[in-house]
Formats: sequence, C-alpha cells, structure tokens
Amino acid sequence: MNVIRFSDLCTRGQVAGKRVFIRADLNVPQDDTGHITEDTRIRASIPCIQMALDAGAAVMVTSHLGRPTEGAFTSADSLAPVAARMGELMGRTIPVVANWVDGVQVQAGQLVMLENCRVNKGEKKNDEALSRKMAALCDIFVHDAFGTAHRAEASTYGIAEYAPIACAGPLLAAEMDAISKALLAPKRPLVAIVAGSKVSTKLTILKSLAANVDQLIVGGGIANTFMLAAGLKIGKSLAEPALLADATAVIEAMKARGAAVPIPTDVVTAKTFSADAVATVKAATDVADDDLILDIGPQTAQTLADQLKKAGTIVWNGPVGVFEFAAFENGTKVIAQAIADSSAFSIAGGGDTLAAIAKYGIEDQVGYISTGGGAFLEVLEGKTLPAFEVLTRRAAG
Repeated sequence: MNVIRFSDLCTRGQVAGKRVFIRADLNVPQDDTGHITEDTRIRASIPCIQMALDAGAAVMVTSHLGRPTEGAFTSADSLAPVAARMGELMGRTIPVVANWVDGVQVQAGQLVMLENCRVNKGEKKNDEALSRKMAALCDIFVHDAFGTAHRAEASTYGIAEYAPIACAGPLLAAEMDAISKALLAPKRPLVAIVAGSKVSTKLTILKSLAANVDQLIVGGGIANTFMLAAGLKIGKSLAEPALLADATAVIEAMKARGAAVPIPTDVVTAKTFSADAVATVKAATDVADDDLILDIGPQTAQTLADQLKKAGTIVWNGPVGVFEFAAFENGTKVIAQAIADSSAFSIAGGGDTLAAIAKYGIEDQVGYISTGGGAFLEVLEGKTLPAFEVLTRRAAG
C-alpha cells in the first residue's frame, strides 16, 4: 500500500519544528477505581511519540477511551490515568489538555495529551467542521491506531482529509505491511484458519477467503456447520442448519479451484459443556445424538498440523475448540505449535486467537500479531479500511 510513512518524514528531516497530531489507540482496560490493569497499548504507542519528539516536533496525542457520551465529559472518560502511566514509561510529565478543539499551545520538544476524542460532538459521525478544526491544529497528522482503522471518524478519517500532511505511524504501517504480505502477495500455499461459534458472523470472511486461499481450515461451531453440510451428524453441537447452503457453496467454490476445506475425521465430544466434562475421542462418523463436539480429534489435528508446516503463508483467526477447558484444548494447542514450527509467514488476529497465542507462549514465533480486532476481521472480509483508503489517496496527492 502506497502511503506516506511518518518514519520516512522523520528520516528526511521534515518533522523538526512541526506540529504533529498523533491518533493513537490508548483504549486500555481499567478497574472500578480507574487503575489501568493492562498497558500493552500504551507501550505500543510510545515508539511513534518518541520518534516525533526525537525529530524535534511539537507533539499532540489523543485517543478514545471507553464509550463516552459525546458532549458530556465525565471524570471516568479522562485520559489522565493513561497520561500518568505513559509519563512513567517515558520518564516525563505529560500534561492533559481538555477542550482542545479550538486551539492547543505546544512547543517543539513538548508532548501533550488531548482529552478523550470521543467526547467531541461529531466525532463518530465524522463531522466535517470538527475534522477541519482538528486538522488546523497540526502540520502533520499521524494515524497510528490500527484498531480504529475500520472506522471513518473525525479523529481517524476526517482529519486525514484536511491536514496538510497525513501519514501512517509505525504501528499502522506494520499492520499494512503484514496484511499486504499475507493477503495481497502471499507466498503459496496460503492457508487460512477461521474459527468461531457461528458461520453467520464469519460468512463474508469465509466467502472472501474461499476465492483466494489454497486451504480453508474451519473450527469451533463453524466446523460443526460444515460437518453437517458434508452429511455428518453432530449431535446437539452448536451449529447453524439454516446456513448449510452457504457452507456448501464455500466448499464447492474451493473445490472448483482445486483447493479444500478439510472436514474433521475425528472429534472430541462431551455430554455437557463444562470444564470437568468427560472428554471422548471418536470418529466423526460416530457422533451420538446427545454428544457435544468441543474440539477436533488428535488425528484431524495432526493432519492439519502437517499441512500447516508445508504452508507458505498462514492467516489465523480463532481457536479450533474450547481451548479454555484443558480436556478440549489439544486441537488448538497442536495448531498453535504447528504455526510456531512452520517456516511460513503467519499473521494472527482476534481476541481469542491472541489469548491462545499467549497461553501456548508462541508470541515470538508468529510472524505478525494483529491487535486490530474488528479492523483485522474487516480486512479478512476483503474490505478496504477507511484509514487505508484516505492515507493512500493523500499519498497520491
């Protein structure tokens, strides 16, 4: 993707003395007292901010936090705890500026945090007047919040329309590069793993990937629907019988290209959905009417692992079983280890996927871990994200 990169502007000396507005993703979890319980996003945002400071810019950074009501700021909406934590990590005091839309005083070498941008009236609807006011605050707008890249809001899209220069920060650029490598110019075979409870929530992703991937591995409740479509019984397992035609269409689309949707040959079942339920491995043809399928079986897991190790590119979204329960985690564990062992370029995203990666300690063996959530899913659906579109257009002049 052809966008202006903030790192290039810094390298070329085009940032010194400039007013730089950074849209970061600092939407971190907090407990009831406002204490930050997990600061990964704050840590991840610092390289871009430090890059701007090192280049001699006057730096403003903002983010959304929680779900505030526009025009009705409360103390719970404040970025003050975020600024305090970031200040600790950076070894400096970071002032928090409220009511900043009509003007901000910041000098070269200074850093200020602008209060929760979602409190501004017109933010979510990408109000043009608000966008123009934001753009007037800066010489360079830096989008570094991939988690918001699928939303066209004033602080993510509108400001990029009107700022003198609009560019991608290092986090957003890294996501763009990883997505391009995995989906636009992949090394073959390209294998996608799409798992989750419902086909309906991933149907557009499945259809989009079916036109491009060499192998489409389905897991979780989605696999149950595909098993039904293949003529197998699934007992009382979670599935969507109304979408059998869609599942069949995906299978046929893959088959027409000489590609495949592997259907499990064995599964792990239980009579109840609970952590202490008795797990029984059985052939996929032997599922009883009162069985719940909670994982793929060891034979299926090994077959898929062997295929993943031969892949050129792997896209992973979703665990293939109820990996939170020890008795039903083997499938996801084997898949995770196979991805870790593969020489393929791998990109993974989605909350449950990230939890599985952390559980099995393979963070350093996955090519790229996307933190985008909804943005990552929209990319898999084949959509062009608003942030990518506007930054590409601005780069083209």
